[in-house]
Amino acid sequence: MEVICLETEAFYKLVDNVVTRIKKDTGLKADDWKWIPEEEAMAKLNISSKTTLQKLRDNGEIRFTQPRKKIILYDRDSIATYLEKHAQNQF
Repeated sequence: MEVICLETEAFYKLVDNVVTRIKKDTGLKADDWKWIPEEEAMAKLNISSKTTLQKLRDNGEIRFTQPRKKIILYDRDSIATYLEKHAQNQF
């Protein structure tokens, strides 16, 4: 087995290059992804508490998927629906 060591800066440059190439090859933009990470879901909901996000998930108010034990992704469309449902009309 061969081990390759990279400096931190070189590693992140490599990751950026891979991501750029994948985006170019697939034509996908971040806004096209159906499932978004916790940080982006919290930003869209304008909340800072992971507990609040968990309550929304537990109450079935927003959809989520858990592909691995510690990875939870949220459905972008269900977040938009939740926000529309709770929107207040002005008089």
